[in-house]
Amino acid sequence: MNTINASIITIGDELLIGQTIDTNSAFIAQELNKAGVWVHRRLAVGDVYEDIWKALDEEGKHSSIVIITGGLGPTADDITKPLLCKYFGGQLIVNEKVQAHVKYLFEKVYRRPGALLERNLKQAEVPDVCTVLHNERGTAPGMMFGPQPNGTVFFSLPGVPHEMKGLIVKEVIPRIKALFQLPVIVHKTLLTAGIGESMLAEQISDFENSLPPTIKLAYLPNFGMVRLRLTTQGDDPVQLEQKMQSYFEQLQLAVQQYLVTNEDEGLEKVVGKILLQQNQTMGLAESCTGGYIAHLITSIPGSSAYFKGSVVSYSNEIKEAVLGVSSSTLQTEGAVSEATVREMVSGALTSLRTHYALAVSGIMGPDGGSEEKPVGTVWVAAGNKEKTETIQLNLRFDRKRNIEMTAMHALNFLRKFILANS
Repeated sequence: MNTINASIITIGDELLIGQTIDTNSAFIAQELNKAGVWVHRRLAVGDVYEDIWKALDEEGKHSSIVIITGGLGPTADDITKPLLCKYFGGQLIVNEKVQAHVKYLFEKVYRRPGALLERNLKQAEVPDVCTVLHNERGTAPGMMFGPQPNGTVFFSLPGVPHEMKGLIVKEVIPRIKALFQLPVIVHKTLLTAGIGESMLAEQISDFENSLPPTIKLAYLPNFGMVRLRLTTQGDDPVQLEQKMQSYFEQLQLAVQQYLVTNEDEGLEKVVGKILLQQNQTMGLAESCTGGYIAHLITSIPGSSAYFKGSVVSYSNEIKEAVLGVSSSTLQTEGAVSEATVREMVSGALTSLRTHYALAVSGIMGPDGGSEEKPVGTVWVAAGNKEKTETIQLNLRFDRKRNIEMTAMHALNFLRKFILANS
């Protein structure tokens, strides 16, 4: 079995100082993995000529495929294209097809006033030693260099995620498949909740020890939950799938009391699938999460079939006026209390006219806590017209993490409530 390795190089000072989050590498790695390419190195470098050159030298020794993103724009700090031209021993020439595409975008699509700038037209300049990859979503073309004498192929793509994604799917992956004989990589992933990583590892130690060397088990903890992923690779997809399915079923049995889903999907999708199967609906009453749970749910295509809406009752005034939480409850128990989230659920069921409702109210920090209710105190309620159940969370993270953790715990609480009361 021939393993094809890849390296991803992301270019830009903004990546190194944390101003921009590198989502490009994650997308590229996912698409390469689907195609059977194993990403074994990822590297971020700044807009420094020598550092980029050194990265090309180093990654070209270790990988059959090197994918570079960033530094292809029209400004002075975009140095990737002239560097690549020199690195591969070429000269910059005007590509007429790229030039026509740039003019089309500015004149017909962008429709910006004024003449086309020289720096925009220079996007049509490419090294004469590259294969131009058409970027239908932007002005900077992708470029392919190689295969080189050692067999390595280099791809250079714009750093704008929307443009990069189009090039990966329509240009890069098809060319890789044509150039290399790729193995099959198979993943099986499940999600657990209610048990920590170390305890989970202890529980499935016998299963893990029984795995053959060709199957790897990975623990992926996040938001108080743990994903378990089995991975193998080979040449026969049918045989691999059969072998993996057998072990995956054993893994599901080993974690069955903590199993949330046997697919690689988030809780927001899991809850939606359950509601679709039951032909039922849900709504939200969010306080401390400020609409974040609604954002997660509506990020799933087709969620309008089961999600009616959300009341972001951030203030007590809205809790009273829209959700019908009594002023006496807020005065005596406080906004962050079991009584308040129970009344929020009742109000959401009435105003949104849904089968189920989920409510959250808490103190996300960094301020606002007290000795009785410290930062991280959260009440969660899930209910229908017959009953409402609650849980209290005691989180210990920063504001952003507390919000994310609340959302995940709340969605899982709703999932369990629906399954128990459907």
